[in-house]
Formats: sequence, C-alpha cells, structure tokens
Amino acid sequence: MELPIQLKSLADKINLLKDKIETEESTKHAFVLPFINILGYDTFNPTEVVPEFTADLGLKKGEKVDYAIMQNDEPILIVECKNWKEKLTVHNSQLFRYFHVTKTRFALLTNGIHYQFFTDLDEKNKMDEKPFFEFDISQLKDSAVNEIAKFHKSNFDVNKILDNASSLKFIKEIRKQIDTEIQNPSPEFVRLFASKIYSGRLTEKVMEEFTELVQKAFGQLIGEKINERLHFALNKEVIIQEKDQIEEAEESKIITSEEELDAYRIVVAILRRKLHIQRIVHRDTQSYFGVLLDDNNRKPLCRLHLNGGKKYIGLFNADKNEVRQQIQTIDDIYLFEKELLETVGLYENE
Repeated sequence: MELPIQLKSLADKINLLKDKIETEESTKHAFVLPFINILGYDTFNPTEVVPEFTADLGLKKGEKVDYAIMQNDEPILIVECKNWKEKLTVHNSQLFRYFHVTKTRFALLTNGIHYQFFTDLDEKNKMDEKPFFEFDISQLKDSAVNEIAKFHKSNFDVNKILDNASSLKFIKEIRKQIDTEIQNPSPEFVRLFASKIYSGRLTEKVMEEFTELVQKAFGQLIGEKINERLHFALNKEVIIQEKDQIEEAEESKIITSEEELDAYRIVVAILRRKLHIQRIVHRDTQSYFGVLLDDNNRKPLCRLHLNGGKKYIGLFNADKNEVRQQIQTIDDIYLFEKELLETVGLYENE
C-alpha cells in the first residue's frame, strides 16, 4: 500500500476513534505506533523501536523518552508523545535533554494528530526551539507526504534530510510572514509598494489609503489565482473524460483472436527462460497485439501482426525500433527465440 493511502487510512481511523481515547498511553498505541509502522519500522522489534528509551543524563537518572527509532544500535529519531487532546509545546520537554546526549539528529513531538520534527540547525547538538517540519495528519498535503517519505526506513538518509531541513524551516517562516502581511499589512510592507507607484510624499493619510489598497489588491490577486486554478482543473477534468470516452470507444473495437492468444503463449514459452511469467504481459490494440515487459509501454518485447493478409512478428533492436519479420504460421515464432531473449537482455542491462 502506498504511503499516501496508508496515511489517509490512519487519519480516518484517528477521526473515528479519537473521542474514545482518553489517555496518553492510549494515544501512543492507537495513533503514534501505527504512524511509526507506516514509516516502515517494526514496533515489535526492540532493535528498531525502543519504548521508554533511557539515556545517561548525568546526575538526572531514570528519565525516559517514549520511543527511540534505532539504526545500527544508535537512535536516529527520538519520539515524545502527548495525549491527543494536549497542545504541543517543547518547553520542559524531555526531547531537549535527550537530544544532546544521544547521537540522534532528529526529534519528534506528537499528540498523534499534530507532528513536529526538530533538529539542530541553530546550534550543533542543541535541539532547535522551532520545528523545521510539522503537519496535521487530518489535513495532509502532498508536499507534507513527500517530506514524511524521507523518514521512511527505506529512504532514511541523515544528510539529505538535514540539507532540506534548513529550507523547510525558512520557507515555513516566510509563509507565516506573508500571511501576516496580507491580513494586516505593516507600514514597511505598504511603503514598499506605495513608493513604487506614488510619486508624492507618503503622509500618514496616504499610508492609510495605501494600506487598504494593498490589502484589497492582494485579496483580488489571490482570488483570481484560485479561480484560474479551478478553471484549469475543471478543463483538465473535461479533457480527461473525453480522452477516456475515446479510449473506451477504441477498446470496444478491439477483438483478440484465439490465434493471437496462441501466439502469445509461444512467446511466453520462449521468454520464460529468462523471465517470470507474471512479468510478461500482453496488450491488444486495433493495429497489433503487443507483448510487454512489466506491463510497461516503454519495454516492448515484440508485436504480433496477425490480422492482415500476411503475418508478421515485430522485433525490437537496441534503439527500440521495430523490425518486422514475415512468418507463415505462428509456429515460426520459435525461429526468433534468440532475438526475443536478446531483447530481454537489453532491458535487464538498463
């Protein structure tokens, strides 16, 4: 199951169950552990996920962080959980204390719905006060899913995440500033535009007028952009529907003959020397019967032209150009065993 689908499924589950979840412990088991599982880590394997993780904090003994995700016996992500009803705050958080005594570069604070990821961009080995990445699982955007994917076990790369963390952090702050300026333009923001289009003196009265004008201008601009996107989306949907209707009409004209299926079985018998049968897929069209590797149009294995007066097998060279060879009967396909297996080799070498 793909990551977006898994996250959507968890979000639906949270929405359904949250009113029945009363404690922090229940939040962990119902919301947080499934999220860690989605990231590809086995929550039942103590070499991957350690609950109640303890680190040596000098004189302060016995403190624990809720979970540590491990790699090569070292924590790569420490996780502190709160009850889903609680707001997240890093003040007095155990994450701060644990961050500098472990080798981890990432910490996660979550209540199972809102997730905040931290690192040490401001000062080495000291956790930043502000997260570089955060999201609400009930309102996930595609951009957030892409960032979550970087923490998946199969993708996890400390350096790649750190390289991107700084950009994420600054983009988030810039967006906040832009939103603030649009809602309530500051004198500096208004002056930036007024000075470019107004030649007179920017008196207090002029600034008041331009504050209102700047606010209206941005409101209109955003509204127009939204309408453009909606118009584009609607037109795209119409085009897709028309394309689907054309494809359905074309498919209704395709008739796969028993001879084509027999020929396909011969091709499969030859190719099975190098390929698992599930990787050999046929796709019939109005002009030819195609045989593909992995159901991929860019990996044609051969084409069978059997519906005309003469019969041909279309073979593919190194440039993926089709070369037709005439055959008298479909049994002649066995004569091209070498060429068919060579075509498989071309794709395997890619």
